[in-house]
Amino acid sequence: MDEVLLRSLTPSVLGILVRRGADFAAAEDAVQDALVEAVRVWPADRPLDPKGWLVTVAWRRFLDAARADAARRRREDLADEEPAPGPAPAVDDTLQLYFLCAHPSLTPSSAVALTLRAVGGLTTRQIARAYLVPEATMAQRISRAKRTVSGVGFDRPGDVATVLRVLYLVFNEGYSGDVDLAAEAIRLTRQLAAEIDHPEVAGLLALMLLHHARRAARTAPDGGLVPLAEQDRGRWETGAIAEGVGILQAALARDRLGEFQAQAAIAALHADAPTAEETDWVQIVEWYDELARLTDSPIVRLNRVVALGEADGPRAALAALATLDDAVPRHTAVAAYLHERDGDLATAARLYAEAARKASNLAERDHLTRQAARLNARRDR
Repeated sequence: MDEVLLRSLTPSVLGILVRRGADFAAAEDAVQDALVEAVRVWPADRPLDPKGWLVTVAWRRFLDAARADAARRRREDLADEEPAPGPAPAVDDTLQLYFLCAHPSLTPSSAVALTLRAVGGLTTRQIARAYLVPEATMAQRISRAKRTVSGVGFDRPGDVATVLRVLYLVFNEGYSGDVDLAAEAIRLTRQLAAEIDHPEVAGLLALMLLHHARRAARTAPDGGLVPLAEQDRGRWETGAIAEGVGILQAALARDRLGEFQAQAAIAALHADAPTAEETDWVQIVEWYDELARLTDSPIVRLNRVVALGEADGPRAALAALATLDDAVPRHTAVAAYLHERDGDLATAARLYAEAARKASNLAERDHLTRQAARLNARRDR
């Protein structure tokens, strides 16, 4: 519970420090120090006002660092402005911080990485995995981004497209189960949709709602992953689905198609099918064609292969898969599934085991391992 609370308080504490005069990089370092101190102290002596405690400790750490740095001695006069312990202002700066990190002086990839690390709460390793780059490369990218935005004020505008990309990645990380950030990403996207009339903001909100509606059915009681085709659709949240479809329809009616609207359209087709067998896979393939045109993403092309396998059969999908780079995440798992559909159980079992070794999280690894064991058991009978 304390970990979840600390994650939820981090953006507001960071925003308070920046507004009080700390540059972004120094403020983030001070907040991280305060979080470490909270993990050490709170189990034995939890404060009555956790946010106020974090603000006080973080501000003190910032001042200590400023005094220790000769190049920043001018900041020592801020000591008189140290906030007294007690309730902190109830201001939510999270979305504002997203726009600060999406500063025009940063490249889109650096802005996304910085926001995910500083505000979204993801680790450098998680961000590197999302971008398919080595962890060391991502660490350097984030460090350069911090230096670039140091001293930038809240009045500098950020880029909406970059903020949407960050929110999408934060939601996906939360949805994967590694970090529970999905609900926070939905909250911030709702807030952004209320402030900005933009079809892609609406498309992203619809996409999140449609995916989140299936969350309860994605895991079995033992924590294992449940594939979409095997999910109990009675556990899907019909209210969230209806809201997502309504938002999507209004966005599509504006005839300004973007990638998030296309993804939401695919999710809506899944949600609209009473059973897995009744899914309109032909239309889903067509939407993946639109999405590939918009993004040129290897992940999109891989997902299209899966849909093609359902629409035209495993042989057609395997032929399409052969044209893709086998280094794309989940390529091996898709190959295993298609070989199983085609009746080649030996190859499928081998590929499931190989995919399990490459899996990025424990739940996915366990699921793929069970798939390999299931096929091996069938072959032994």
